[in-house]
Amino acid sequence: MPPALHDTLRSAARAAGLSLNEYCVRRLVTGSVVHDDAAALVSRAAAVVGDALAAVVLHGSWVRGDAASGSDVDAVIVVDRTVPLRRSLYRQWDEHSVTWSHRPVDPHFVHLPVDTGWSGLWAEIATHGLTVLDRDGDLGAHLARVRGAIADGRLRRRTAHGQPYWTEAAVS
Repeated sequence: MPPALHDTLRSAARAAGLSLNEYCVRRLVTGSVVHDDAAALVSRAAAVVGDALAAVVLHGSWVRGDAASGSDVDAVIVVDRTVPLRRSLYRQWDEHSVTWSHRPVDPHFVHLPVDTGWSGLWAEIATHGLTVLDRDGDLGAHLARVRGAIADGRLRRRTAHGQPYWTEAAVS
């Protein structure tokens, strides 16, 4: 490592109140952002699913800015298709849950859709999601396709009984 880069990283680690090793690990785990909650969330997800962790994205009321005092933070944890989506993932998570901004994180383990199928969850994430990790860029590519469907009018947001939902537009 060039001495100038080492000095820069050491200074940044000191400013963040972290060891150089911890600072570098957090930078590698979360990309360019060193955020305690992001590092804890990604580390916990990786502890549960290992190398099968493909992406982590936050969504829901906290991301939209309309969370109530008792609201949690919803996290979609995308795993490779080699990992079966079973209740055991949630039991493992619950052994050492994490928080984000002092709110409990509620995980949702999923696979990315294999086709261009749309759903309300992906439309919500595409419009009001906060990506924490996208290992291979597959999540970003999928969300771009969903935003394209919204822009083209193929997906529309509706409201029924005061509750918003997404639906495919009627084909004429």
